[in-house]
Amino acid sequence: MKPPTQRWSARTAPRVWFFDLDDTLHDATHAAFGPTAVAMSDYIVEHLALPLDDAIALRQHYWHRYGATLLGLVRHHGVQAAHFLAQTHQLPGLEARLRVSAPDRAALRRLPGRKFLLTNAPRAYALRVLTSLKMQRCFDGLIAIEDMTLLGVHRPKPDARLFRHLLAKLKLSAARCVLVEDTVEHQRAASRAGYTTVWMQRYLRRAADAASLPQGRVGQRLSRKPPGVDVRISALQSLYRLKPMVQGGGAH
Repeated sequence: MKPPTQRWSARTAPRVWFFDLDDTLHDATHAAFGPTAVAMSDYIVEHLALPLDDAIALRQHYWHRYGATLLGLVRHHGVQAAHFLAQTHQLPGLEARLRVSAPDRAALRRLPGRKFLLTNAPRAYALRVLTSLKMQRCFDGLIAIEDMTLLGVHRPKPDARLFRHLLAKLKLSAARCVLVEDTVEHQRAASRAGYTTVWMQRYLRRAADAASLPQGRVGQRLSRKPPGVDVRISALQSLYRLKPMVQGGGAH
């Protein structure tokens, strides 16, 4: 059962925010997704000895099945996670391609409450982006894919166990937590764990080609609010103006 409708006033505003990185805080569709997809496919070609077309198909299959190509390669091919992440996120020239909304950056800095970056990207990449965009001091903590391991098994977004684990590890109540994220599947998982979910749509693009886009990004209808999404926004400044329409996600 969902809790009563919450007012996001200064008095009752949620105190703990979890922000995704790519296409939530910056334009990763422009800066990183294409080159990263190419690097992952090339890695599969080299280390699994597959033709390029088969490598691309396998990368996409694991992305859709597990939420991260890495998981499929680790589980089924014995790939070392650290090696894969280091090799596929070198991204020459990344800094020159990074784009961010200056008002969004200012709003993030002023937003009250504890703030964590929660990204399926590797830590080195996340720190590189945050440093370049001058956002590194906005957060109380960084939770990267290397940190998303439970009992020795990687559990990145959209695994609902990750969201429950964060509540226990950080000693938080789900009713006080908000996920701001561009990927609906991740929000659905967070909603099931009791988080309030905010769908950031600033950088989303409709595309016919899924080759360089994450799970669930192709053909999304941004005018609708899918199950598991409490609020849709296109700018972080909107987090200050949310009305009593907001409800906490999921069962507690």
